[in-house]
Amino acid sequence: MKALKIAIFWLLVGFGLIQFIRIDVPPAPKATPADEIQAPPKVMAILKRSCYDCHSNHTVWPWYSHIAPVSWEVRSHVRDGRNWLNFSIWNQYDRAKRIKLYKGIIKSIDWKMPPEDYIWIHKNARLSKEDRAFIKEWAQKELDRLDQNSSD
Repeated sequence: MKALKIAIFWLLVGFGLIQFIRIDVPPAPKATPADEIQAPPKVMAILKRSCYDCHSNHTVWPWYSHIAPVSWEVRSHVRDGRNWLNFSIWNQYDRAKRIKLYKGIIKSIDWKMPPEDYIWIHKNARLSKEDRAFIKEWAQKELDRLDQNSSD
């Protein structure tokens, strides 16, 4: 029994100490409302529900995002998500970057996004087959529009 108490004590000490190890997310890039992506209302609703926590400046930081070791994973997701694609600064991206991002959205929406560990906690972020098809169709139309404008 004494060994169990000692083990629990050291586990709690360790848990307390890891709270000082932080993974910082760089400050959100400066953006104005005009920089944010413009899309049809249904697309915006899906993006805001399922993508914005990691891919925008509008991250909602739940209580568990401040407690290590979970905070490390959450902050890593947000940092990496914003680095790859940030809908809050969409209009700051040049044409080539937007083309790359639309292609990435089309490719990743079926198998990669949103990540399973995010959906596990955020059930409302789950994308239906219809949501995925709608986002892919929208991204493809935008990609075609950009390609068409380049040939004009």
